[in-house]
Amino acid sequence: MALAAAERHIVAMGGGGFSMEPRNPRLDDFVLSLVRRKRPPRVCFVGTAAGDSDSYIRRFHESFPPSRAAATHLTFFGRTVPDLKAFVMDQDVIYVGGGSSANMLAVWRLHGFDKVLRAAWNAGVVMAGISASAICWFEEGVTDSFGMPYRPLGDGLGLVRGACCPHYDGEKERRPVLMRLIKRGFPSTIALDDGAAAHFVGTRLKEVVSSRPKARAFRITLRRGVAVEIAIPVRYLGAGR
Repeated sequence: MALAAAERHIVAMGGGGFSMEPRNPRLDDFVLSLVRRKRPPRVCFVGTAAGDSDSYIRRFHESFPPSRAAATHLTFFGRTVPDLKAFVMDQDVIYVGGGSSANMLAVWRLHGFDKVLRAAWNAGVVMAGISASAICWFEEGVTDSFGMPYRPLGDGLGLVRGACCPHYDGEKERRPVLMRLIKRGFPSTIALDDGAAAHFVGTRLKEVVSSRPKARAFRITLRRGVAVEIAIPVRYLGAGR
């Protein structure tokens, strides 16, 4: 009998998680709920986008104590793991932090980590990330990696088609920049407020969940030469949802 294919998950957070909402665990708990092995889930933090910041790594471990997960981290600025694929395949979740999307992707490709992530995703390891690391799973994104103003980033991992724009309500210049890009031919884009996270099963958007009652999500696309916002339903993860 052929084995069933592993279910593939990506959780792209527009903002939130332990680094932005240390007292609001809803998005991180949602990510943990997707793992195949429930007790304890093995979660690896990858902080490349922030240059493997020690403080960022420390906050991750504080937010994922042994009572919650078997937590570890992977660094590339001082790499100590020789076999990246074996290490990553042993995890249940790869949780990628925010920072510079462009720098992160360049470092990953130098180490062959982009191919490792794709293999792990295909094997059922849950992929999650915030901000820069919401962008990375898509083909394109809107980034401040090169300084301001925001610019398109066209070399994402491409696990999901189209583009992503995080912090849609949290950084006021993102919306007008994205609208201009869409009019110039930028691909259809999922825009996520802080606190909103897009959950993909395979390459299909299953739902958008949120840690905040009013967090929104939109599909931004071009219709007859006009950039339009199409609201995506959001499921609030808190009480009274």
